[in-house]
Amino acid sequence: MRDTELFQMALALVSPWKVMASAFDPAQRRLEISIDFPAGERLPCPTCGAACRVHDTESKTWRHLDFFQHQAYLTARVPRIDCPEHGVHQVLVPWARPGSGFTLMFEGLILAMAPHMAVKNIAKLVGEHDTRIWRIIRHHVKEARARSDHSAVRQMAFDETAARRGHDYVTVAVDLDSHRVLFATPGKDSTCIAAAATDLRQHGGDPARITSVACDMSAAFTLGIKESLTNATITYDRFHVTKLIIEAVQETRREEQREGGWKMQLLKGKRWAFVTNESNQTVKQENAVAAVTLPMLHMKTGLAYRLKLAFQTAYACGPDQLRKWCRWASRSRLPAMIKASKSIQEHWAGVIAWFESDVTSAIMEGYNSLFQSAKSRARGYRNVEYFIDMMYLIGAKLDFSARIPTHTK
Repeated sequence: MRDTELFQMALALVSPWKVMASAFDPAQRRLEISIDFPAGERLPCPTCGAACRVHDTESKTWRHLDFFQHQAYLTARVPRIDCPEHGVHQVLVPWARPGSGFTLMFEGLILAMAPHMAVKNIAKLVGEHDTRIWRIIRHHVKEARARSDHSAVRQMAFDETAARRGHDYVTVAVDLDSHRVLFATPGKDSTCIAAAATDLRQHGGDPARITSVACDMSAAFTLGIKESLTNATITYDRFHVTKLIIEAVQETRREEQREGGWKMQLLKGKRWAFVTNESNQTVKQENAVAAVTLPMLHMKTGLAYRLKLAFQTAYACGPDQLRKWCRWASRSRLPAMIKASKSIQEHWAGVIAWFESDVTSAIMEGYNSLFQSAKSRARGYRNVEYFIDMMYLIGAKLDFSARIPTHTK
């Protein structure tokens, strides 16, 4: 079998395209494959599909998948056809998208690696500048999202994730039924919820048909949901309510530790002892908690920890016991616990909605872990748009099959 026949089969080219020649340059470690079409061939108009005569041609080159350890390139005369109805247009070649310097197979490889590797490492691996790699990712993410169907979305969750150190955040919306990222946008205010509702409409969904939303107790999120998702029941799930109590315990511990003396010796370096559930505590953590909760010491942190355990029991028993716990916490003389109790009572309808709907945004914490892991691999992103594209690539379950050849997967 001749080399041209072999490459013709490997590239899966169909008429009128044929491999005419191949050449390997050992000095540059580069394989060149030349593709052409027969003279006098009539090619389809990219608008109407009618067979039209060739107007002129332009030589183009695309980076393809590597040939063993060597870079491979396809070169072809790309014709423009003269359509009687639509005028002069460049034809679409089957191996690459318009305007790209890469074949679809090469771009498919990039999309397969991107969720698992830092883009700069991918660029180094394939020998391309990372800006060109990002262009591939951004194009296909945008194209795949445009085709996404959100018409079946009924339950959503919202949460924010840190984009950079400091106060840069991205709000993420997730479909709780299909477990996929629907939308992400910079910021964490009520306008982010409005933007998510707009995006939902653009993808065939209806904000009025959203029945349940899980989120934290952010006032901005609550306002945005009431304004943009008017028929949704807000649920402050167990994770976020429990997190509120844990933060109150930690704030109490830090305040008491700052008093110094023997209290500081008992509390210093014991953060995780008061966060970890009793069943998962190490012996060292158990001893630290036992010392701080001794009644004779009258330590604020000990009382806060006992309130945390009582909260967990009350939450498991239902709204009535939870209300009794709030009354107890409000009389505890611990500012952080009083504040947490007040917050729960102010958001009471959303807190007890969890007992009826069992809607939870726990999936958001899993996604947040993946997003932060991707950010850590990349040592941060140059701009927030790159970070958002990576979120879609990781969590949106995008379908790239419309353009990427299926045999590359």
